Amino acid sequence: MRFAPRSLVLILALALAGGPAAARAADPATIRAALTKGAAFLVEKEQADDGSFSADVGPAVTALAVTALVRSGMPVDAPPVKKGLTYLLSFRQPDGGIYAPDSPVANYETSIAMLALAACNADGGLADEIKGTTEFVKKLQWDDGENKGKGDPAYGGAGYGKKSRPDLSNTQFMIEALRTVGTSENDPAIQRALEFVSRTQNLPGPHNPLPFAEKNPDGGFYYTPAAGGESQAGKTPEGGLRSYGSMTYAGLKSMIFAGLTPDDPRIKAAIAWLQKHYTFEENPGMGQAGLFYYFHTAAKALDTLGVETFTDAAGREHRWRDELSTAILSRQREDGSWVNPNERWMEGEADLVTSYALLGLSYCLPKK
Repeated sequence: MRFAPRSLVLILALALAGGPAAARAADPATIRAALTKGAAFLVEKEQADDGSFSADVGPAVTALAVTALVRSGMPVDAPPVKKGLTYLLSFRQPDGGIYAPDSPVANYETSIAMLALAACNADGGLADEIKGTTEFVKKLQWDDGENKGKGDPAYGGAGYGKKSRPDLSNTQFMIEALRTVGTSENDPAIQRALEFVSRTQNLPGPHNPLPFAEKNPDGGFYYTPAAGGESQAGKTPEGGLRSYGSMTYAGLKSMIFAGLTPDDPRIKAAIAWLQKHYTFEENPGMGQAGLFYYFHTAAKALDTLGVETFTDAAGREHRWRDELSTAILSRQREDGSWVNPNERWMEGEADLVTSYALLGLSYCLPKK
């Protein structure tokens, strides 16, 4: 499937975060130039005449690309954005979702589409579409409607498939989408999702009574506690589920969106894990797999956390926007694109990975 992330070869290896030399910060003009060049690649090389990107896998990559174009500085009324949005809306279904007919990834497609709708809704003209998608993704959430009470590991989550096993990746997209279109952090759907997210954290306690956390209580996050539990990073010798970088940033971001504050033990534990594994050389626990998914998730999480510097476990202070932008810029190809030679999770697809890179890089510009 092409809906999940992929990575790129390290063309220039940089020692970021604890390496022998700190990377030189990229100035805003350099970042904007890279955004413009990457956006031009998407429009000139990847966008089809009908406005789509990777049409063979449904509307999700188009939604990511449209959002990336807008966040890169392209006006919402620019022809590439309008064409992409028109294509995206051609997948609008009677139930309010935006997904390919019979899609096994309706939650993912609709949640990503919601982010594109929000990015393009400056004049409020997409209110009906946003309302429909909001109602649709809430219906897909695992809750009492599926006879899943709070004690069930699946409760509150969202997943691939038609009510398939929920996971943190899908759930974090759902939470972000709902919050981005204006859903309150106190909305029952957000608070149900927080229950699920808390159970994907390796933190024993009242919010996570499952056995996995006891076997690996390091404060990081893994893929899912449902259906017997799974981590893409594998298991510990004790049978615990290994934490890894992209899911830990996804968990941190989701908890902040759900209203948790820095003094909450779950936030503290997540930050402590990230401090021990702070790097933009790899996706901690996964190496180069999912690197660009990691980049854009980390960017969103740290921006949502509201910090300009991040102190690692050794006490070194990092200007994360500078370091992340340097890591992304160093991997941009001559034609403006990004790809990852580690093709796991579809990160060999230039339009997908370039969209991830542009989204991550857009958060590295100075806050206004």
